[in-house]
Amino acid sequence: MRSYLFRSNAFMQQFWSSYYWKTREKAAVHLTFDDGPHPVITPFVLDLLKKYDVRATFFCIGNNVARYPEVYQSIIDAGHTIGNHTYDHKNGWKTPDSLYIRNVLKAEALIGSRLFRPPYGRIRNKQARYLIKRGYKIVMWSLLTGDFDRNLSPESCWNHTVTRLKEGDIIVFHDSEKAWDRLEYALPRLLAYCRQKKWDIRSL
Repeated sequence: MRSYLFRSNAFMQQFWSSYYWKTREKAAVHLTFDDGPHPVITPFVLDLLKKYDVRATFFCIGNNVARYPEVYQSIIDAGHTIGNHTYDHKNGWKTPDSLYIRNVLKAEALIGSRLFRPPYGRIRNKQARYLIKRGYKIVMWSLLTGDFDRNLSPESCWNHTVTRLKEGDIIVFHDSEKAWDRLEYALPRLLAYCRQKKWDIRSL
């Protein structure tokens, strides 16, 4: 049984109004990629984005940055925006506040960016308040592709995405192994679809 929403709803966006959920931009969407860098999947994503001459935002895990610094640098060199996704993919609901903050700051030492997306979208109010006070912008999403869900076929992942896609969306993909089959299928189709619609794809 699916335990997530493809689209964030109005209640979520209003209740956590200090977070970034979507933009008001017309004829544009914002692509984001979580959990990288990965030595095979991230270059695949970068090549596709280069083909379409678009920029995206990569929310990187600090441990992966430390493991694959050349891949991480290639994201920066291509002109994409970087965000922090904790050092070890911590779930804020299951992690003591002090440990969670230390994990974010450990990633910050490598990444530097004050854009932050909490893994699983789960962060306690106290954790969020601390990060916002420190100058972070907490970025959520309006459209989750579900590419991480191994119960979804690649075709279903794409269908769920394209039927829900709206202007101004912040869209989540994952440059990770568990998402690979669905990402490989859905991302090229999304890029082609946006070009056909004459929608810009922008970083945050």
